[in-house]
Amino acid sequence: MTEPIDLNQIGQRAKAAARILARATTEQKNAALYAIADGLDANAERILAANRQDLEEGRANGLTDALLDRLSLQNRLAGIAKDVRQVARLPDPVGETFDETVRPNGLRVSKRRTPLGVLGIIYEARPNVTVDVAALALKTSNAAILRGGSETLRSNTALVSVIREALASCGLPADSIQFIESTDRRYVGELLRLHQYVDMIIPRGGQSLHQFCRENSTIPVITGGIGICHLFVDQSADLDAAIEVIHNAKTQRPSVCNALDTLLVHEAVAAGFIPRVIERLGASGVTFRLDPHAWAVTPNPSGDTRLAPAGPDDFDTEWLSLILGIKVVSGLDEAIEHIYRHSTAHSDGILTRDEANAARFVDEIDSAAVFVNASTRFNDGGEFGLGAEIAVSTQKLHARGPMGLRELTTYKWVVYGENHVRA
Repeated sequence: MTEPIDLNQIGQRAKAAARILARATTEQKNAALYAIADGLDANAERILAANRQDLEEGRANGLTDALLDRLSLQNRLAGIAKDVRQVARLPDPVGETFDETVRPNGLRVSKRRTPLGVLGIIYEARPNVTVDVAALALKTSNAAILRGGSETLRSNTALVSVIREALASCGLPADSIQFIESTDRRYVGELLRLHQYVDMIIPRGGQSLHQFCRENSTIPVITGGIGICHLFVDQSADLDAAIEVIHNAKTQRPSVCNALDTLLVHEAVAAGFIPRVIERLGASGVTFRLDPHAWAVTPNPSGDTRLAPAGPDDFDTEWLSLILGIKVVSGLDEAIEHIYRHSTAHSDGILTRDEANAARFVDEIDSAAVFVNASTRFNDGGEFGLGAEIAVSTQKLHARGPMGLRELTTYKWVVYGENHVRA
């Protein structure tokens, strides 16, 4: 029988580690990051062997291709190590002073960027998150307690072992990164109530996980990573270019949260454009769910096995696979209304050459990232110049969009006086 895990002890160790990290220099943190990257390279076979076991078990348990893709580290570990080195090269936000003012009485007032403290990260079938979290937390002097999905237990255990060894080799506390090495779901509930030690909870997974965290946590929660993403093809769009943007948004990596789920097409171009979309994306294995208007303008839809009429929930589905919903709309008003009703406020865009329509779309679509003539796949910390991201937040308080280094900090007021007293 597995020994029970004492989360209070884990929390105490994380809090103690965070205090040490808070005074670590940028040079110390960067040395540890390079050591982590080198450790990933040196232990690649051990990590990949553990990952292959997870993949084999996942297939046996009937995991979908999308989940298996998220779970796999095969042919990706070198890139993950490269990302860690990239984080080491990024500027360290901790200690940055900003908004400096001198008050009329001579007091010097400023804000200084500080770590959040201890992060609790709950995530599912993506072991790369383990390394992303460790790198970003370390760079921002935050400790982290990780609880990964049961399907990635072996992979995460191997990764965290390498990370902790690297931290210890550089003189930083190994307990800066801790992993709840259990598949027992009760530890998720316990972590959510560890408010005396944990400062922020970041869940990465499906809607049920996010809802559970919001409803049960006594710690502030940042949610995101669920994307029902849209592109609207305006009647003025460059249709040749639009085809390639749509293809990229849907097929470049369909199992992730910023992949395209629903294509909205202006009725003025639908008859000529939708068959072209089906031909181009269908050649890459995409299947389609068509609303009645899109079905009507598609030649011989009943004879094409790639096509099906859209069901009642299809426009509220994050596909995470090579499925695309297509709906014909009367114009910008209907496109905005559809996105308002069905989007998860992650990544939504317009393809247009009409500057007024682009400006209105940007003004009215209140998503974490809004795109004009660009693929939704760009909603990513690396693509936005942040380095690796810890999550994509779709809420509005503290952080929104890809959460990189600055988003993992807060600030404190610093006041310098010369023995000032208040009148």
